[in-house]
Amino acid sequence: MSSDAPAIRIRGLGKRYRIAHRDAQHITLAETMLQRLRHPMSRGQREDFWALRDIDLDIARGEALGILGRNGAGKSTLLKVLSRITHPTTGEVDLYGRVGGLLEVGTGFHPELTGRENVYLNGSILGMRTREIDQRFDEIVDFAGAERFLDTPLKRFSSGMQVRLAFSVAAFLDTEILIIDEVLAVGDADFQAKCLGKMGDLLNGGRTVLFVSHNASAVAQLTQRCVLLDAGRLVADGPTADVLAEYSKARERLNDVSTWDLPRPESHLGTIVKLARVRVGDSSGVIPQTTQSNVQLEVVRTGSFDGDALRVVYRILRHDGIPVGTAITSGVVLPAGQRSVLDFELASADLAPGHYYLAIWIDAGLEGVVIPLDHLPVTAHFQVVPDAASPFAHVWANDWGVTTLPSSTLSACSAKDPAVGQHATQPDGQHGERC
Repeated sequence: MSSDAPAIRIRGLGKRYRIAHRDAQHITLAETMLQRLRHPMSRGQREDFWALRDIDLDIARGEALGILGRNGAGKSTLLKVLSRITHPTTGEVDLYGRVGGLLEVGTGFHPELTGRENVYLNGSILGMRTREIDQRFDEIVDFAGAERFLDTPLKRFSSGMQVRLAFSVAAFLDTEILIIDEVLAVGDADFQAKCLGKMGDLLNGGRTVLFVSHNASAVAQLTQRCVLLDAGRLVADGPTADVLAEYSKARERLNDVSTWDLPRPESHLGTIVKLARVRVGDSSGVIPQTTQSNVQLEVVRTGSFDGDALRVVYRILRHDGIPVGTAITSGVVLPAGQRSVLDFELASADLAPGHYYLAIWIDAGLEGVVIPLDHLPVTAHFQVVPDAASPFAHVWANDWGVTTLPSSTLSACSAKDPAVGQHATQPDGQHGERC
């Protein structure tokens, strides 16, 4: 292989799945068997679904490639083809070097074997010899933090611990190509940061890395080139910043949401006042952590109710559904029969980088009774990203206090102990200066 040959070459790649459609009335085993006996040659209706179509791609040795796309775009299918877990329907894939991957929790592991045995099993699947695994074994275990659980069956590991061990095996064994799917998000924040640092080390060592993640900041940190998949096709390929911008445009409809036809939790909601559109920040749905952004609610009042004042509540939730904060605005008056736009300031500086969405309520209060008018539990997805120009993730307001010690105490203590002014507890429970 020449020095300028790519690590991965893909030409005309396609992957097709056949989806069977059965008549919904055949719901029991007996009815299904009877139908088969009556029509032994019939296989029912089948639909061809192309998870990947006409993919052409070259990935250079030592390159980190980010792979972006919405759920169902074909990212995981592409990685499974490259990992030889599934075969392509059309096209060719040439891989120059051993491939190690972390695609799903438990992939390449056996749940009945211990952690120690699975390290050797996974290494052998990657084509490693026992001697090679022995040389890296201590590093793998130390990085995963799995010393106490090495001789425990894998089925007793938490999903996070399985990911730790799987990443460590893939990263420390001598593979030329490392494939990481977004399953890495199962790990805690500290381990994710540790993994990103390790992948940076691998790149410096000439390893080729393919990285799938919905975390834009992680993709920007690790990669300099990205591709964007949509409905199984390659729609963008270029510098990471450009493809991330294209990805943000593709997600615009998730942030600038027309809610008119969205189902409400209760049928009587939305008959007097109804949310018509929700938007967070600009059309990209990406909000810098150091800037202020607005939440815009387009509301239509179609009927009358006792009292003109409304209460609008929006709650911010993390991508996993955990609420992080709520804003409440009372005394909102809307003209009847018109569309109105409500603007609320979003304190994005109070949010850590990550993915969020809104839950919104509109209600009216009359003599202490809350009357629900409209409610959308999930709408307007957006992402908060750190400011690349700032070395600090977030700076909190703070107050510092200074206490001046008496000069006699300072002179007495400094002669005995350089730790001047440190407080200590005396044997009798009294507090005093430690000298």
